[in-house]
Amino acid sequence: MIYGIGIDIIRINRMEEVVKKWGNRFLDKVFTANELEYCYKKYSPYLSLAVRFAAKEAFIKAMGSGSSLSLRDIEVINTRSGKPTINVNKKLEDLFDNHRIMNAHLSLSHERDYGVACVILES
Repeated sequence: MIYGIGIDIIRINRMEEVVKKWGNRFLDKVFTANELEYCYKKYSPYLSLAVRFAAKEAFIKAMGSGSSLSLRDIEVINTRSGKPTINVNKKLEDLFDNHRIMNAHLSLSHERDYGVACVILES
């Protein structure tokens, strides 16, 4: 059964502008060390940062109101096959248990100027 669906779209150069303006002050507030390491190994780190930011926003939308998550609580990782997924850490595990959420499905995509993320939470 579907618990919630969230989607978010972001202009990739917006992420570049924010990072250039605020630097680590922004990055450390939004992304985990693992996410930053992954993104900055890429040819286009702003693209990777942007779709991860969109994934975090989509996740919050799928959860609905009432959850007190920070963007850093939501970590986007890739499986060995390269598939993006939400890392269910201790805080998310507790949240999932409280809401009877069994799975989080994540899809990321991008095209030139925009990145998009879709999250489906399954109970």
